[in-house]
Amino acid sequence: MEELTISVIIADRQYRLTINKTEEEVLREAAKLINKTIKEYSDNYAYKDKQDLLAMVALEFTTNSINFEKQISFRDNEMVDKLTEIDKVLSNNLE
Repeated sequence: MEELTISVIIADRQYRLTINKTEEEVLREAAKLINKTIKEYSDNYAYKDKQDLLAMVALEFTTNSINFEKQISFRDNEMVDKLTEIDKVLSNNLE
C-alpha cells in the first residue's frame, strides 16, 4: 500500500498523519465534520476551552457509533432469523 503524509487541522491544531493513500478522503472528511460540529457547539453552548468542545464532539460521535453498531447487530440477528425461517420452509417443501 502506498503511504502518504498529510496534515489536518482539528480544533485549530495541526496534526501530521502518515496514512494509506486510500484513507485520505475519509480522514479529511472526518476532520472537516469534527470542525463543523465544534463550530456548532461553540455557537450554541458556553465553554471554557476547546477541550470542552472536543469532549462533547467525542461524546456525540461515540454515542452515534454505539447506536449504529446496535442497529447493525439487531439487523444481522433479524436477518439470520429470517434466513433460518426460509431454510426451514424450503427444507419442508423439498421433502
